[in-house]
Amino acid sequence: MEKWGVGMKMVVKTDKGKKRETNQDFANTYKNQQDFTLAVLCDGMGGHRAGDIASEMVVSHLGNHWEKSFFASVNDVAEWLEERINRENERLVEKSQQYSDLKGMGTTLVAVAEANDGFVIANIGDSRAYRLIDGHLTQVTDDHSLVGELLRSGELTAEEASNHPKKNILTRSLGVSEQLGIDIDIYSYKEDEFILLCSDGLTNMVADKEIEKIIYASESLETRAAMLVDLANERGGIDNITVIMIDLYEGKGE
Repeated sequence: MEKWGVGMKMVVKTDKGKKRETNQDFANTYKNQQDFTLAVLCDGMGGHRAGDIASEMVVSHLGNHWEKSFFASVNDVAEWLEERINRENERLVEKSQQYSDLKGMGTTLVAVAEANDGFVIANIGDSRAYRLIDGHLTQVTDDHSLVGELLRSGELTAEEASNHPKKNILTRSLGVSEQLGIDIDIYSYKEDEFILLCSDGLTNMVADKEIEKIIYASESLETRAAMLVDLANERGGIDNITVIMIDLYEGKGE
């Protein structure tokens, strides 16, 4: 299968939740000169408006540069993403040092970008990407958080991790340090490709099995995205909630 093409359906849904006064999440999708898609989601952090400035700045800058781009291969896309994300990190570090009200600004990032011979998923922080693999929703990114590290090392069980009081402590994010560890992976297309990008405002409230059940619901993509956000809010909505859903399987749900 080559590129996502006309059969692709995509939706972005965000909500500030029940407890937060502002929405520090920001997400959007963009097309480049080849009509290839970039979808980016950031979950900002920092006092005052620093968090929402950080997330919107990173997403918008990446999108603006993507719209001017042209790539020969998926490897070129992966290299471009790594370079651009590093530049955005440098920009955040510079701004936080330059302006006192932006001190401590930072953001997570998860993104998916398509090419003619595959697609790329990049992440830093605890915003996640999922794919449907063998009919099951599978997280394909690692959480760069204290709890994520303890879970991978076997020091915590999945149940202990889900209820851990320090699960919001990140080990990697944009804007904190000039040294940045970005996870970038290249994937081949599947005919029934489905990708979910989301902030932890969803996954801290809704279990993966519950997300999977909603994804398979016989509803439009827009309705399924709203169902995810609504369920997170019903559970307390303690954080901003953002999802990007990308569905390539035309026979499902529409």
